[in-house]
Amino acid sequence: MTVTALLVSHEGARWLPAVLAGLRDQQLPPDRILAVDTGSGPDTLGLLTDALGPDAVATCDGHFPDAVRQALATIDTEWVWILHDDANPDPGALRELVAAAASHDADILGPKLREWPSLRRLLELGVTISATGRRETGLERGEYDQGQHDDIREVLAVNTAGMLVRREVLERLDGFEPELPLFATDIDFGWRAARAGHKTIVVPQAVVFHAEAGHRGLRRTRLMGRRTRTHRAEREAALFVLLANGRRLPWMLVRLFFGSLVRVLGFLLARQPGHAADELVALGHVYTHPLRVRRARRARRDVHGAEPVDVRPLLAPWWVPYRHGLDFVVDLGTAAAMEGRDAAERRRAQRLAAAAAASAGSHTGLAEHHPAGPDDAEELAADSGWLVRFVTSPLAVVSVVLVLLALYAARQALHPLAGGALSPAPDSTSNWWDLVLHGWHHLGQGTDAPDPGYLLPFSILSSLPFFSPNVVVGVLFLLAVPVAGWGAWRVGKVVAELGSGREASPMLVGWAAATYALVPAVSGAWGQGRFGVVASAALLPWLAHAALGFVEPSSDRRWRAGWRCGLLLSLITAFTPVAWLYFLLAVLGVVAVGIRLVGAPMRERSAWGPLAVALAAPPVLLLPGTLGVLGHDISAIFLEAGRLASTPGPLGLLTGRFDDYAAPAWIGLTLVVPAVLALARRRSRIAVVICWVLIALAAVLAMLLSRITINLPAGDARPGLGFLLLVIQGALVTAVLVAAHGVRAELRGQRLSWRQPLALVLTATILVAPIAGWAWWLAGPDDQLDRPAAGDVPAYMDQVTRSAPGRGVLVLDGDVESGLTWFVQRGDGTTLGDDEILALTEPDTALDRDVAALVSQPEPDVVGRMSGHGIDYIVMPAPVDPQVAATLDAASGITQASAADRDTRAWQFDEAAPADAIDGDGPWWHGPLLTLQVLAILVIIVLCGPTRRELR
Repeated sequence: MTVTALLVSHEGARWLPAVLAGLRDQQLPPDRILAVDTGSGPDTLGLLTDALGPDAVATCDGHFPDAVRQALATIDTEWVWILHDDANPDPGALRELVAAAASHDADILGPKLREWPSLRRLLELGVTISATGRRETGLERGEYDQGQHDDIREVLAVNTAGMLVRREVLERLDGFEPELPLFATDIDFGWRAARAGHKTIVVPQAVVFHAEAGHRGLRRTRLMGRRTRTHRAEREAALFVLLANGRRLPWMLVRLFFGSLVRVLGFLLARQPGHAADELVALGHVYTHPLRVRRARRARRDVHGAEPVDVRPLLAPWWVPYRHGLDFVVDLGTAAAMEGRDAAERRRAQRLAAAAAASAGSHTGLAEHHPAGPDDAEELAADSGWLVRFVTSPLAVVSVVLVLLALYAARQALHPLAGGALSPAPDSTSNWWDLVLHGWHHLGQGTDAPDPGYLLPFSILSSLPFFSPNVVVGVLFLLAVPVAGWGAWRVGKVVAELGSGREASPMLVGWAAATYALVPAVSGAWGQGRFGVVASAALLPWLAHAALGFVEPSSDRRWRAGWRCGLLLSLITAFTPVAWLYFLLAVLGVVAVGIRLVGAPMRERSAWGPLAVALAAPPVLLLPGTLGVLGHDISAIFLEAGRLASTPGPLGLLTGRFDDYAAPAWIGLTLVVPAVLALARRRSRIAVVICWVLIALAAVLAMLLSRITINLPAGDARPGLGFLLLVIQGALVTAVLVAAHGVRAELRGQRLSWRQPLALVLTATILVAPIAGWAWWLAGPDDQLDRPAAGDVPAYMDQVTRSAPGRGVLVLDGDVESGLTWFVQRGDGTTLGDDEILALTEPDTALDRDVAALVSQPEPDVVGRMSGHGIDYIVMPAPVDPQVAATLDAASGITQASAADRDTRAWQFDEAAPADAIDGDGPWWHGPLLTLQVLAILVIIVLCGPTRRELR
């Protein structure tokens, strides 16, 4: 049995000395050693020439398959042992392979591959491929060699690094596939060999140590270019192998196409956009070159004949891709858990460092003694079931009770709501999607005014199973308080530890969460239907929690914090646009102070870049509404979501109260006094001062905005200050929370002396806010919310107006003596999302003149023009002006119609309005900007997710 060792090299100078030594040390030396180099520099060629001699070294202007084909023409031995320049054989490798070839009647043999340089970790013992193109080794990630896979067995393929193959098999199969210059060459060759009836086995007793330089990107090749894209090349090779060798080509084309799209989505969710792009490029390159696949399949038919051997038993089982998908999801969850654990450990380290610094600055420097308390009870119950842990944790019981009380107090949201600043929700989700997707809206007489930013998330939520517009509104009002409390709990634990330098007290953090959670209710936002303020109150703590990532030492985490803050700030800005302006001023202040205090580090992109990302995200994510508002009235950008409502005054901002349907102002004042006194605590003064700076910034911005008058077609309005009210209340709660942690510790350490009574008084004071607030809300105060009232338009008219957007009902109200008002109702009437659009819509002066003429002197030409205005009916609810009614009764071209009740009058125009009466063209840029918005949302959601940690 004669053997030629064929060594293929390419820029392998760093590994070749060891590989050549391994060849020299073989216990069964090969009969001949031949080396082929594929375009290396003088270092690699020099090593080969010095070790083997110039006659044994050849060069090839190609890749691995070309090098093997060139060398095969000069080989006359029975067997060929192929080695890579990064594959170091064990001294007994060739001996074991030759022995197994003689005893097992195999044509292709492969060794056990172990990682080089660790020498212990298993890489491969034969390979196969799954139906999705994944390379399958049957090994666990990072598995070490303990002899657990040392049985000789038949496999689909073996790695070309250390492959022992009969020369006649290589010649019959025409060597390796030239379309696979780097990856999957071994799988394709093994698959072709198996279909041709040749046997491939793996011999674990033969060991080769492989550096996997190509797979790991350790070497640069002409094919890969300057920037290595290993994943793209591997995926392209896998797709080609499946399409060239697999059965049922049409089915594989469809499956691999959609499977690749699923893989792209998975990589995006794992925050690996580079891999996702590689996946798409590889898919496109293979599918746009069908002739390559056709030639490969024809060549295989010529070799295999009409009856090729069935290789399905050697392929990976059908369920393997599903297992990998499950592993992928688990990896994402593990990455998120590791991220949360790392963040908790960092916060604990920061808290301990702050505590150590505070202890070093004190007179005693003694460690605090913490007597047994609720935390110890929870620790004692840690080994018990979840029910025991819940019962033994007073905080958990109180939290659940408060959530249940909040749901009870908000039970009104279980049915459709309307009133105050809240318009009735539309009957169908399609109403919202029409406003989002189209630049022209069939409201009033038609308008191209932009839709409000909150409609997109509302539309998405209402499209979920079992959801509808009414359900979305109900869920918002039902869960706003619990979600706000949950977010306040999360951010409160971190802020309390960082601000006070002490471990967060669950009871104090729970107090802060319960106090802040009530803000949307006790402020009157809930009772007035200010759904924008209610939504922002629920989201603000989560924005604050994400913003804490800006102080992380890792630049990757700071960038991720920037994307997360950008997404949350965009949501809040969609409901309360003043949030973006406040964030802008806060960022400018932080950057200015940072440059002043820190200097050069603050000028680095990883320091100010995440802040800029968070600031730039809302204008992009709220397209095309952002540009649309600028095109109408730039000051309208500061209007809150919903119907126009009054703004709070200075006292209202400080106490967290709107004018009506709010809790008594004295409840809010109970937070102000402790927050002021919190400035007296030296150890927590920095954190408290930051809170008061945020309050001052909100107060100054409120003062400036209160001087602005927004001139709208619907009337003058003031900018919404609801978000600033939320910031002030959140900052007050945070200041008291941070200071209370220090007071608590000093009380337990008995170091307050004469200040102890004052601390007790303050403790009793801060308890008033949540207790009084919860009692007020649970008592069921008056509010403006109720079920949507039935309209004055009869049902049959509703059906007509819903049939086409150009058909509407003219609703008249009032009398001639005091003045008449009118509006045109189309479809559901004015519903949630329509108010902001109509507020920016200029009145139709032509229709104004025609309506005035209609109710005074309805000439035939005036009546005839009403169909052009898209009006089919007239409805005049009670009390009906008899003069107007008599005028309309006598007009020609108008017929009396049945009304909803006996006190309401209705008329129908003889000439029906055309369906396209109010059609128009929206701005040309609406479609492109909407596409850009969707892409930006997808990108930022991906960048917000946890990074998947890949294990080699």
